[in-house]
Amino acid sequence: MDDLQKALGDISSIRRQVARTTEFRGYGPATLATTGAFAAIAAAIQARTLADPANHLSEYLEIWIATAVVCAGLTGAQMLTRARRMHSSLSSEMIRMAVEQFLPAAVAGALVTAVVVRSAPASAWMLPGLWQIVFSLGILASCRFLPRWMVAPGAWYLLTGLGCLFLGDARALSPWAMATPFVVGQLLVASVLFFGAKEAGNEA
Repeated sequence: MDDLQKALGDISSIRRQVARTTEFRGYGPATLATTGAFAAIAAAIQARTLADPANHLSEYLEIWIATAVVCAGLTGAQMLTRARRMHSSLSSEMIRMAVEQFLPAAVAGALVTAVVVRSAPASAWMLPGLWQIVFSLGILASCRFLPRWMVAPGAWYLLTGLGCLFLGDARALSPWAMATPFVVGQLLVASVLFFGAKEAGNEA
């Protein structure tokens, strides 16, 4: 029995090691491009219904948090089905690694939002920039098992986040201060994934 458990443990270790050295193909380019479209829709809704987001912070947060939840759900559902198809027996390890890479950034973003809204609502104009910087960190943390050019969208989100903070006031709550970075950024992510898959000879 001890030999069997040791053998199973060795197999599990080997599978984890193989997963660490395998490029993750669970993110679909079309799905991630679609999340950029959702950001554009959210911006259009905000522009039409929320003329003064600085004084209606809860409504602003409802729009963008709902958009983030929908996009995360869509990405997660597609990741599960695609990873099982692309990685077969390694899918569980690959999905777990993908979640482990991005989850700290997502949790940090949620906690920062909660603290700012509760303790410093006058500084809520900083949230779009902080969200983009946190998203950048999540992408950069995942770069080691994604196509090598994924650093480009990570850098893009970092720069746009800093740009929002540079505005220094409620202009950062403009719907397009969120939509433009995410539409361009997600199209950039989708392009990197698409051409990375073509380069590796896999389906996009």
